[in-house]
Order: sequence, then C-alpha cells, then structure tokens
Amino acid sequence: MNTARILAFSGSCRSGSYNHKLVAIAAEGAREAGAEVSLISLADYPMPLYNGDLETEQGIPESAMSFKRLLLEHDGLLIACPEYNSSITPLLKNSIDWASRQAEGEAPLVCFRGKTISLMAASPGQLGGLRGLVHVRAILGNIGCLVLPAQVAVAQAGEAFDASGMLKDEKRAASVRALGSELAEVTGKLNP
Repeated sequence: MNTARILAFSGSCRSGSYNHKLVAIAAEGAREAGAEVSLISLADYPMPLYNGDLETEQGIPESAMSFKRLLLEHDGLLIACPEYNSSITPLLKNSIDWASRQAEGEAPLVCFRGKTISLMAASPGQLGGLRGLVHVRAILGNIGCLVLPAQVAVAQAGEAFDASGMLKDEKRAASVRALGSELAEVTGKLNP
C-alpha cells in the first residue's frame, strides 16, 4: 500500500474552533495509520468572496492558488465542517469555489477530481452539524470527489472537548480517529 498524503482542515477560522480540534483528532488517526498529514488553517489562506468579475480583472488570488497547490499535492482530505444555519460555512464554500477555478492549461476541477475525503462536524446544537454535512457531501461529490460514507457529528460541542482540545468521550474520539485511519487506508489503495 502506498503512503497517503492527507490534507486536514476545518471550515472555520474561529479561535478555539471545535471543528479545528475535531479535525486534529482525525489527523492523528491518519498519522497512526501511516499517512503523511498536513494540518492547516484556512485563516492562513485569506480569499476575497468569489466574484467572476474579480477573477476576470485580477485573476485567481495568490492565496487561492497556494491553497489549490496544497490540494494538488495531497491525495485525500479530512474536512471538519461547521454548520451555519443548517448548511456549509461561507469560508469553506468560498475556498472550494476559488480552488475550483480552472487556470490556463489545466483540466477542469483538477485539484478535486478523484480525491478521497472524510467528513466530520462539531456543533453546539443537538444534531452536531449533520444538516451541513449533507450539503458539503453533495458539493464535493458533484465536483468529482469520492466522499467516504462514514462520518462523525459531535453534538453539544461546547461540553464535548477538554481543556487540551481532546474529546472527553473516548469512544467518540476513537470513532473520529477511525475516520482518519480509514481515509489513509482507502487513499493509499486508490492512489499509486
């Protein structure tokens, strides 16, 4: 099996983000399974709100190109998705939109096609972000990604993590690490 290269991030750049804590746990599981994992924050890749006129006038912003290069360098993605009003966050959607833009000489959606992805969410609400995951799964599937069926949603996230950022419930933590482990295994098998 090949060593999978996994990019891990959340759709939140809030300080103390539950979703950043969650994806870090999944990244740990991927590393334990032998993957090379890059854990990033989308805050390090600030992008203007996608606008076709802006793209025509100024091209794809350098921060979007940097994020896109990271996507191209990795075989799979671990994404923790906060839920805003029952859907995807503007930050995550905007990042996907900019990265999806076709540069000259590129195939369409080159940085997404064939990527294996595991999704998770954490939310203060009772459903843990499940409604938003439905939208994220649909978007990523429609742009050529293979989104693995297993996912984890952590409800009442404000009480779910300890001071060090770990989940208090070890069974839940194990299921999140398993997402990372499964992604590493599947990605290693699918990507030569």
